[in-house]
Amino acid sequence: MTTSGTAGDGSGRADARTGARVLDATRHPGRRLALTFDDGPNPPDTTRLLAVLRAHGVRAVFFLCGDPALAHPEVVRAIAAGGHVLGNHSMHHDDMSGWPPERIRADLLRTNAAIRAAVPGVPIPYFRAPYGSWGRSPEVARDLGMWSLGWRLAIGDWEPPGTDELVRRLTDGAAPGSVILMHDGGGDRGQTVSAVERFVPRFQALGWSFDDPELGG
Repeated sequence: MTTSGTAGDGSGRADARTGARVLDATRHPGRRLALTFDDGPNPPDTTRLLAVLRAHGVRAVFFLCGDPALAHPEVVRAIAAGGHVLGNHSMHHDDMSGWPPERIRADLLRTNAAIRAAVPGVPIPYFRAPYGSWGRSPEVARDLGMWSLGWRLAIGDWEPPGTDELVRRLTDGAAPGSVILMHDGGGDRGQTVSAVERFVPRFQALGWSFDDPELGG
């Protein structure tokens, strides 16, 4: 689980002490959305999700935790082979809000190493704090060459409400330029995958497209 349920926990803002921003928009303007998935890799849900995204030509950002990345390196490789973007979501999904920078840095470096154990040298351009509890992590991530990425829409799929409800939340909540937070790990995410399978072609038929998230200035 990444947030307690409010989309505002992930919204773009700057750390007043450092100016390190938390981004939350697509790279290009217009009727575009960026899909992001947290807490994986998680077979079989991540594997099925990759097939859905491939079928519709959509690229997403997968925020990986270090523990499951070490447990399922073949899924990490499949994500990268599918052309998706890899992000750092901490080693053990701990709340970092009260951590000093040195402890955050050590965790983020361990997580990057866990991901790159499966895919050596892979770019990891983004970081997302577990629970949206950023603390000092945006400045640390920036110093390690990663942009901190929040979201504008979180559909609350960490407590699965049914596929129909997830599709409704996506349809009602999607707005131009939004980064959308969903989960492929942390539990049974079959409902999320089914919701994405229905939502993506529906919005593509309405003239929407799917984009990468923005990069900081």
